[in-house]
Amino acid sequence: MSNVVSIHPYFKVHPGKMDEFVEISRRFTEATSKESGCLWYDFTKSGDVIHCREAYEGAEGLLAHAENVNSIIGDALAISDLIRVEIHGERDQIEKLRDPFADLNPEYFEFQHGIGKP
Repeated sequence: MSNVVSIHPYFKVHPGKMDEFVEISRRFTEATSKESGCLWYDFTKSGDVIHCREAYEGAEGLLAHAENVNSIIGDALAISDLIRVEIHGERDQIEKLRDPFADLNPEYFEFQHGIGKP
């Protein structure tokens, strides 16, 4: 059983806007670094697609993060398209996130089994 919830947004950056998006990603990272419920947070890149790998202590950690970075999201979406969002976690945690994240139309992945450190 794991209380970890991860979210995986994929942004397709508009042509000529990659440097600007990277600066916005730095703002996201700075804001997120102050969150006590964040387990990991980083950005990866493939061509013009930026992926944010992030995980939190339960649904509450993810909800706190969404509130914390809400003012930055609009800047990112002004120069990119959100092409995919995944949310991974235990069923009970996912249920807490369905309504708050419904507008993003995420694909939900329910935890099955694995190994990790508490």
